[in-house]
Amino acid sequence: MWTDLRWNRAGRHVSRALGCLGVFLAVISAAQSGLATSSRVQPLLPGEVQPLAPGQRNAPPLPQIELKPAIPEVLKVEYASNGHLEVAHALVLLPDAELSPGPTLRLAQQVSSGVFEARASLDEVDLSLYRRADYGGIGGPLPYFTASVPKARLAEFLSLQPQSLARYDRLWLNPTNPLYGPPSYEPSGAPIRSERSAVGSAGQATDGSPMAALTFDDAPHPLYTPLLLDTLRRSGVRATFFCIGRNALAYPYFVRDMVREGHEVGNHTFHHLRLNRLDEASIRDELALANAVLQNITGQGVRYFRPPGGRYSPTVLKVAQELGLMLVLWSDDPADFDNLGTGTLETRLLSRLRPGGIVLLHDNVLQSIQVLPGFLAEARQRGIRMVSAGELLRGEARASR
Repeated sequence: MWTDLRWNRAGRHVSRALGCLGVFLAVISAAQSGLATSSRVQPLLPGEVQPLAPGQRNAPPLPQIELKPAIPEVLKVEYASNGHLEVAHALVLLPDAELSPGPTLRLAQQVSSGVFEARASLDEVDLSLYRRADYGGIGGPLPYFTASVPKARLAEFLSLQPQSLARYDRLWLNPTNPLYGPPSYEPSGAPIRSERSAVGSAGQATDGSPMAALTFDDAPHPLYTPLLLDTLRRSGVRATFFCIGRNALAYPYFVRDMVREGHEVGNHTFHHLRLNRLDEASIRDELALANAVLQNITGQGVRYFRPPGGRYSPTVLKVAQELGLMLVLWSDDPADFDNLGTGTLETRLLSRLRPGGIVLLHDNVLQSIQVLPGFLAEARQRGIRMVSAGELLRGEARASR
Protein backbone atom coordinates (compact mmCIF):
# COMPACT_ATOMS: atom_id res chain seq x y z
CA MET A 1 0.00 0.00 0.00
CA TRP A 2 1.35 3.39 -0.99
CA THR A 3 1.85 5.45 2.16
CA ASP A 4 3.15 8.88 1.07
CA LEU A 5 -0.36 10.24 0.62
CA ARG A 6 -2.18 10.26 3.95
CA TRP A 7 -5.84 10.79 3.40
CA ASN A 8 -9.24 10.31 4.92
CA ARG A 9 -11.74 8.76 2.48
CA ALA A 10 -14.96 10.73 2.53
CA GLY A 11 -18.51 9.55 2.36
CA ARG A 12 -20.62 12.52 1.31
CA HIS A 13 -20.48 15.49 -1.01
CA VAL A 14 -20.31 19.09 0.19
CA SER A 15 -23.65 20.41 1.35
CA ARG A 16 -25.51 22.00 -1.55
CA ALA A 17 -26.69 24.75 0.76
CA LEU A 18 -23.14 26.11 0.82
CA GLY A 19 -22.88 26.21 -2.96
CA CYS A 20 -25.37 28.99 -3.57
CA LEU A 21 -24.41 32.60 -4.18
CA GLY A 22 -26.37 33.82 -1.18
CA VAL A 23 -24.20 31.81 1.18
CA PHE A 24 -21.15 32.83 -0.84
CA LEU A 25 -21.88 36.49 -0.16
CA ALA A 26 -22.60 35.72 3.49
CA VAL A 27 -19.14 34.15 3.65
CA ILE A 28 -17.58 37.43 2.59
CA SER A 29 -19.57 39.41 5.11
CA ALA A 30 -18.61 37.07 7.93
CA ALA A 31 -14.98 37.16 6.86
CA GLN A 32 -14.65 40.92 7.15
CA SER A 33 -17.20 42.32 9.53
CA GLY A 34 -15.17 45.49 10.02
CA LEU A 35 -14.95 46.67 6.40
CA ALA A 36 -17.32 49.60 6.89
CA THR A 37 -15.59 50.99 9.96
CA SER A 38 -13.40 54.07 9.77
CA SER A 39 -10.33 52.65 11.55
CA ARG A 40 -8.72 49.37 12.55
CA VAL A 41 -10.14 49.43 16.07
CA GLN A 42 -11.77 46.03 15.65
CA PRO A 43 -9.90 42.88 16.78
CA LEU A 44 -7.58 41.18 14.34
CA LEU A 45 -9.31 38.86 11.92
CA PRO A 46 -8.69 35.12 12.25
CA GLY A 47 -5.40 34.25 10.59
CA GLU A 48 -4.35 37.87 10.12
CA VAL A 49 -1.14 37.22 12.07
CA GLN A 50 0.51 33.92 11.17
CA PRO A 51 2.96 32.03 13.40
CA LEU A 52 6.56 31.97 12.23
CA ALA A 53 8.47 28.72 11.92
CA PRO A 54 11.79 28.44 13.82
CA GLY A 55 14.59 29.67 11.60
CA GLN A 56 12.31 31.39 9.13
CA ARG A 57 14.01 34.28 7.35
CA ASN A 58 12.48 37.23 5.57
CA ALA A 59 12.44 36.94 1.80
CA PRO A 60 14.89 39.22 -0.04
CA PRO A 61 13.20 42.54 -0.86
CA LEU A 62 11.68 42.80 -4.30
CA PRO A 63 12.59 45.62 -6.69
CA GLN A 64 10.09 48.45 -6.80
CA ILE A 65 8.79 50.72 -9.52
CA GLU A 66 8.67 54.47 -8.92
CA LEU A 67 5.80 56.21 -10.66
CA LYS A 68 6.39 59.61 -12.23
CA PRO A 69 4.38 61.58 -11.46
CA ALA A 70 3.72 59.86 -8.16
CA ILE A 71 0.19 58.75 -7.32
CA PRO A 72 -0.42 59.51 -3.62
CA GLU A 73 -2.68 56.48 -3.03
CA VAL A 74 -0.01 54.01 -4.22
CA LEU A 75 1.80 52.46 -1.27
CA LYS A 76 4.23 50.41 -3.38
CA VAL A 77 4.65 48.68 -6.72
CA GLU A 78 6.80 45.54 -6.68
CA TYR A 79 7.76 43.37 -9.60
CA ALA A 80 9.27 39.96 -10.20
CA SER A 81 10.05 37.62 -13.08
CA ASN A 82 10.40 33.91 -13.75
CA GLY A 83 12.84 34.58 -16.59
CA HIS A 84 10.08 34.71 -19.20
CA LEU A 85 7.16 36.62 -17.70
CA GLU A 86 7.52 39.86 -15.74
CA VAL A 87 4.68 40.86 -13.42
CA ALA A 88 4.13 43.87 -11.16
CA HIS A 89 1.78 44.17 -8.20
CA ALA A 90 0.51 47.58 -7.17
CA LEU A 91 -0.76 48.02 -3.62
CA VAL A 92 -3.11 50.99 -3.38
CA LEU A 93 -4.74 52.44 -0.26
CA LEU A 94 -8.04 54.22 -0.87
CA PRO A 95 -9.26 57.19 1.16
CA ASP A 96 -12.84 56.90 2.33
CA ALA A 97 -14.02 59.41 -0.26
CA GLU A 98 -13.00 57.06 -3.08
CA LEU A 99 -14.70 53.94 -1.73
CA SER A 100 -17.13 53.62 -4.64
CA PRO A 101 -16.83 51.88 -8.02
CA GLY A 102 -16.43 54.98 -10.20
CA PRO A 103 -13.47 56.72 -8.50
CA THR A 104 -11.90 53.35 -7.63
CA LEU A 105 -11.99 52.17 -11.23
CA ARG A 106 -10.52 55.44 -12.49
CA LEU A 107 -7.71 55.22 -9.95
CA ALA A 108 -7.03 51.57 -10.89
CA GLN A 109 -6.85 52.58 -14.55
CA GLN A 110 -4.49 55.44 -13.76
CA VAL A 111 -2.21 53.17 -11.71
CA SER A 112 -2.10 50.34 -14.26
CA SER A 113 -1.32 52.75 -17.10
CA GLY A 114 1.35 54.49 -15.02
CA VAL A 115 3.05 51.22 -14.04
CA PHE A 116 3.23 50.02 -17.64
CA GLU A 117 4.66 53.40 -18.70
CA ALA A 118 7.27 53.27 -15.93
CA ARG A 119 8.53 49.81 -16.92
CA ALA A 120 8.06 48.84 -20.53
CA SER A 121 9.26 45.23 -20.03
CA LEU A 122 6.26 44.28 -17.90
CA ASP A 123 3.85 41.66 -19.22
CA GLU A 124 1.17 42.11 -16.56
CA VAL A 125 0.14 44.49 -13.79
CA ASP A 126 -1.98 43.19 -10.91
CA LEU A 127 -3.76 45.57 -8.57
CA SER A 128 -5.00 45.36 -4.97
CA LEU A 129 -6.93 48.38 -3.74
CA TYR A 130 -7.73 48.45 -0.02
CA ARG A 131 -9.57 50.93 2.13
CA ARG A 132 -6.74 52.78 3.86
CA ALA A 133 -8.23 52.61 7.35
CA ASP A 134 -8.73 48.85 7.13
CA TYR A 135 -5.54 47.65 5.46
CA GLY A 136 -3.92 44.86 7.46
CA GLY A 137 -1.93 42.94 4.85
CA ILE A 138 -3.05 40.02 2.75
CA GLY A 139 -4.45 38.27 5.85
CA GLY A 140 -6.49 41.23 7.07
CA PRO A 141 -9.76 42.69 5.75
CA LEU A 142 -10.25 41.91 2.08
CA PRO A 143 -9.47 44.45 -0.64
CA TYR A 144 -12.24 46.63 -2.01
CA PHE A 145 -11.14 46.09 -5.61
CA THR A 146 -8.66 43.81 -7.38
CA ALA A 147 -7.75 43.38 -11.03
CA SER A 148 -5.26 41.61 -13.27
CA VAL A 149 -4.23 43.54 -16.38
CA PRO A 150 -2.09 41.71 -18.96
CA LYS A 151 -0.38 44.15 -21.32
CA ALA A 152 -2.41 42.79 -24.24
CA ARG A 153 -5.62 43.77 -22.42
CA LEU A 154 -4.58 47.18 -21.10
CA ALA A 155 -6.62 49.11 -23.68
CA GLU A 156 -9.67 47.01 -22.82
CA PHE A 157 -9.20 47.69 -19.10
CA LEU A 158 -8.72 51.43 -19.67
CA SER A 159 -11.98 51.57 -21.66
CA LEU A 160 -14.08 50.17 -18.81
CA GLN A 161 -16.82 52.24 -17.19
CA PRO A 162 -18.48 51.48 -13.82
CA GLN A 163 -21.58 50.25 -15.62
CA SER A 164 -19.57 47.98 -17.93
CA LEU A 165 -17.44 46.11 -15.41
CA ALA A 166 -19.10 42.85 -16.45
CA ARG A 167 -17.18 43.03 -19.72
CA TYR A 168 -13.88 42.38 -17.94
CA ASP A 169 -13.38 38.95 -16.38
CA ARG A 170 -10.20 39.73 -14.43
CA LEU A 171 -11.42 42.04 -11.70
CA TRP A 172 -13.26 41.71 -8.40
CA LEU A 173 -15.28 44.36 -6.60
CA ASN A 174 -15.99 43.58 -2.97
CA PRO A 175 -19.76 43.04 -2.79
CA THR A 176 -20.05 43.54 0.98
CA ASN A 177 -19.55 47.29 0.83
CA PRO A 178 -22.70 48.67 2.51
CA LEU A 179 -23.37 51.19 -0.27
CA TYR A 180 -23.41 48.69 -3.12
CA GLY A 181 -25.18 45.40 -3.73
CA PRO A 182 -23.66 42.23 -5.18
CA PRO A 183 -22.11 42.96 -8.59
CA SER A 184 -23.63 41.18 -11.56
CA TYR A 185 -20.27 39.83 -12.71
CA GLU A 186 -19.61 37.49 -9.79
CA PRO A 187 -18.66 34.00 -11.07
CA SER A 188 -21.75 32.09 -12.13
CA GLY A 189 -20.58 28.72 -10.90
CA ALA A 190 -20.57 27.25 -14.41
CA PRO A 191 -18.01 24.45 -14.70
CA ILE A 192 -14.65 25.48 -16.11
CA ARG A 193 -13.29 23.13 -18.73
CA SER A 194 -9.90 21.62 -18.05
CA GLU A 195 -7.73 18.86 -19.42
CA ARG A 196 -6.42 16.06 -17.22
CA SER A 197 -4.00 13.27 -17.96
CA ALA A 198 -4.94 9.63 -17.57
CA VAL A 199 -3.50 7.68 -14.66
CA GLY A 200 -2.47 4.04 -14.56
CA SER A 201 -1.27 1.88 -11.69
CA ALA A 202 0.02 3.07 -8.33
CA GLY A 203 2.59 5.81 -8.77
CA GLN A 204 2.59 5.32 -12.55
CA ALA A 205 1.18 7.18 -15.53
CA THR A 206 -0.56 5.22 -18.28
CA ASP A 207 2.73 5.10 -20.18
CA GLY A 208 4.28 3.19 -17.26
CA SER A 209 6.48 6.03 -15.99
CA PRO A 210 6.68 6.59 -12.21
CA MET A 211 4.94 9.65 -10.76
CA ALA A 212 5.28 12.05 -7.84
CA ALA A 213 2.87 14.81 -6.82
CA LEU A 214 3.64 18.52 -6.91
CA THR A 215 1.57 20.68 -4.54
CA PHE A 216 1.50 24.36 -3.58
CA ASP A 217 -0.02 25.83 -0.42
CA ASP A 218 -1.43 29.32 0.31
CA ALA A 219 -2.70 30.18 -3.19
CA PRO A 220 -3.55 32.47 -4.85
CA HIS A 221 -1.18 35.46 -4.60
CA PRO A 222 -1.51 38.59 -6.78
CA LEU A 223 2.17 38.69 -7.77
CA TYR A 224 3.50 35.14 -7.64
CA THR A 225 0.56 33.07 -8.91
CA PRO A 226 0.80 34.27 -12.53
CA LEU A 227 4.55 33.63 -12.51
CA LEU A 228 4.07 30.15 -11.09
CA LEU A 229 1.31 29.26 -13.55
CA ASP A 230 3.48 30.42 -16.45
CA THR A 231 6.40 28.34 -15.17
CA LEU A 232 4.26 25.21 -14.90
CA ARG A 233 2.76 25.84 -18.34
CA ARG A 234 6.21 26.03 -19.92
CA SER A 235 7.21 22.79 -18.21
CA GLY A 236 3.99 20.99 -19.17
CA VAL A 237 3.29 20.07 -15.52
CA ARG A 238 -0.02 20.12 -13.66
CA ALA A 239 -0.08 20.49 -9.90
CA THR A 240 -2.43 20.82 -6.93
CA PHE A 241 -3.00 24.29 -5.47
CA PHE A 242 -4.32 24.31 -1.91
CA CYS A 243 -6.16 27.64 -1.79
CA ILE A 244 -6.92 29.82 1.21
CA GLY A 245 -10.58 30.79 0.92
CA ARG A 246 -10.10 34.49 1.64
CA ASN A 247 -7.36 34.71 -1.01
CA ALA A 248 -9.46 32.90 -3.59
CA LEU A 249 -12.34 35.24 -2.78
CA ALA A 250 -10.30 38.37 -3.59
CA TYR A 251 -8.50 36.97 -6.66
CA PRO A 252 -11.00 34.57 -8.25
CA TYR A 253 -9.59 34.97 -11.75
CA PHE A 254 -6.33 33.30 -10.72
CA VAL A 255 -8.27 30.31 -9.38
CA ARG A 256 -10.11 30.09 -12.69
CA ASP A 257 -6.74 30.21 -14.46
CA MET A 258 -5.58 27.22 -12.41
CA VAL A 259 -8.56 25.10 -13.40
CA ARG A 260 -8.50 26.13 -17.06
CA GLU A 261 -4.87 25.05 -17.29
CA GLY A 262 -5.64 21.62 -15.86
CA HIS A 263 -4.45 22.14 -12.30
CA GLU A 264 -6.26 20.82 -9.27
CA VAL A 265 -7.74 23.16 -6.64
CA GLY A 266 -7.84 22.05 -3.01
CA ASN A 267 -9.08 23.46 0.29
CA HIS A 268 -6.55 25.10 2.66
CA THR A 269 -9.20 26.52 5.06
CA PHE A 270 -10.80 29.94 4.79
CA HIS A 271 -8.52 31.93 7.14
CA HIS A 272 -5.40 29.70 7.18
CA LEU A 273 -5.91 28.58 10.77
CA ARG A 274 -4.38 25.64 12.67
CA LEU A 275 -7.40 23.37 12.78
CA ASN A 276 -6.26 21.23 15.70
CA ARG A 277 -6.72 24.25 18.00
CA LEU A 278 -10.37 24.81 17.04
CA ASP A 279 -13.66 23.37 18.23
CA GLU A 280 -15.78 21.28 15.89
CA ALA A 281 -18.06 24.12 14.79
CA SER A 282 -15.11 26.35 13.90
CA ILE A 283 -13.39 23.54 12.00
CA ARG A 284 -16.56 23.02 10.01
CA ASP A 285 -16.81 26.73 9.24
CA GLU A 286 -13.21 26.92 8.01
CA LEU A 287 -13.57 23.96 5.66
CA ALA A 288 -17.16 24.54 4.52
CA LEU A 289 -16.67 28.24 3.80
CA ALA A 290 -13.53 27.59 1.76
CA ASN A 291 -15.41 24.87 -0.13
CA ALA A 292 -18.27 27.28 -0.87
CA VAL A 293 -15.93 29.94 -2.24
CA LEU A 294 -13.96 27.54 -4.44
CA GLN A 295 -17.07 25.80 -5.75
CA ASN A 296 -18.67 29.10 -6.66
CA ILE A 297 -15.57 30.25 -8.55
CA THR A 298 -14.92 27.02 -10.44
CA GLY A 299 -18.32 25.35 -10.64
CA GLN A 300 -16.63 22.16 -9.44
CA GLY A 301 -16.69 20.24 -6.20
CA VAL A 302 -13.64 20.27 -3.93
CA ARG A 303 -12.20 16.85 -3.17
CA TYR A 304 -8.93 17.39 -1.29
CA PHE A 305 -7.81 19.52 1.64
CA ARG A 306 -4.59 20.20 3.46
CA PRO A 307 -4.65 21.66 6.98
CA PRO A 308 -2.28 24.60 7.53
CA GLY A 309 0.91 23.40 9.14
CA GLY A 310 -0.27 19.82 8.66
CA ARG A 311 -2.10 20.11 11.99
CA TYR A 312 -5.15 17.91 12.37
CA SER A 313 -7.01 15.85 14.95
CA PRO A 314 -9.69 13.14 15.04
CA THR A 315 -12.30 15.91 15.03
CA VAL A 316 -10.74 17.45 11.93
CA LEU A 317 -10.86 14.09 10.16
CA LYS A 318 -14.49 13.57 11.20
CA VAL A 319 -15.59 16.97 9.88
CA ALA A 320 -13.61 16.54 6.66
CA GLN A 321 -15.27 13.20 6.01
CA GLU A 322 -18.70 14.72 6.55
CA LEU A 323 -17.86 17.45 4.01
CA GLY A 324 -16.61 14.98 1.42
CA LEU A 325 -12.94 15.92 1.75
CA MET A 326 -9.79 13.81 1.71
CA LEU A 327 -6.81 14.84 3.81
CA VAL A 328 -3.59 15.22 1.79
CA LEU A 329 -0.27 15.75 3.58
CA TRP A 330 3.21 15.36 2.06
CA SER A 331 6.42 13.35 2.06
CA ASP A 332 8.82 16.15 1.04
CA ASP A 333 8.81 19.55 2.73
CA PRO A 334 11.99 21.47 1.81
CA ALA A 335 10.82 24.44 3.94
CA ASP A 336 10.84 26.90 1.04
CA PHE A 337 9.08 29.47 3.27
CA ASP A 338 12.32 29.70 5.30
CA ASN A 339 13.93 31.57 2.36
CA LEU A 340 17.23 29.72 2.76
CA GLY A 341 18.37 30.39 -0.80
CA THR A 342 17.79 28.74 -4.16
CA GLY A 343 20.83 26.46 -3.84
CA THR A 344 19.71 24.96 -0.54
CA LEU A 345 16.13 24.66 -1.73
CA GLU A 346 17.06 22.85 -4.94
CA THR A 347 19.40 20.49 -3.09
CA ARG A 348 16.66 19.56 -0.62
CA LEU A 349 14.11 19.03 -3.38
CA LEU A 350 16.33 16.77 -5.46
CA SER A 351 17.64 14.76 -2.51
CA ARG A 352 14.11 13.74 -1.48
CA LEU A 353 12.53 13.23 -4.90
CA ARG A 354 11.20 9.71 -5.37
CA PRO A 355 8.30 7.92 -7.10
CA GLY A 356 5.10 8.11 -5.09
CA GLY A 357 6.24 11.15 -3.11
CA ILE A 358 4.34 14.37 -2.49
CA VAL A 359 6.29 17.63 -2.73
CA LEU A 360 5.11 20.57 -0.62
CA LEU A 361 5.96 24.07 -1.87
CA HIS A 362 4.26 27.43 -1.47
CA ASP A 363 2.53 29.59 -4.04
CA ASN A 364 3.95 32.81 -2.56
CA VAL A 365 7.70 32.07 -2.48
CA LEU A 366 9.76 33.49 -5.35
CA GLN A 367 12.70 31.15 -4.70
CA SER A 368 10.43 28.17 -5.36
CA ILE A 369 9.49 29.61 -8.75
CA GLN A 370 13.15 30.21 -9.52
CA VAL A 371 14.25 26.61 -8.83
CA LEU A 372 11.17 24.95 -10.29
CA PRO A 373 12.33 24.65 -13.95
CA GLY A 374 15.57 22.93 -12.94
CA PHE A 375 13.80 20.66 -10.48
CA LEU A 376 11.19 19.60 -13.02
CA ALA A 377 13.84 19.02 -15.67
CA GLU A 378 15.81 16.79 -13.27
CA ALA A 379 12.65 14.87 -12.40
CA ARG A 380 12.16 14.16 -16.10
CA GLN A 381 15.78 13.05 -16.38
CA ARG A 382 15.16 10.57 -13.58
CA GLY A 383 12.04 9.32 -15.33
CA ILE A 384 9.65 10.69 -12.70
CA ARG A 385 6.55 12.46 -13.96
CA MET A 386 5.30 15.28 -11.70
CA VAL A 387 1.49 15.30 -11.40
CA SER A 388 -1.28 16.55 -9.15
CA ALA A 389 -2.08 14.83 -5.85
CA GLY A 390 -5.35 13.61 -7.30
CA GLU A 391 -3.63 11.93 -10.24
CA LEU A 392 -1.27 10.18 -7.87
CA LEU A 393 -4.12 9.11 -5.60
CA ARG A 394 -6.23 7.79 -8.45
CA GLY A 395 -3.29 5.70 -9.60
CA GLU A 396 -3.03 4.17 -6.12
CA ALA A 397 -6.78 3.50 -6.05
CA ARG A 398 -6.65 1.66 -9.38
CA ALA A 399 -3.74 -0.46 -8.29
CA SER A 400 -5.50 -1.54 -5.10
CA ARG A 401 -8.55 -2.92 -6.93
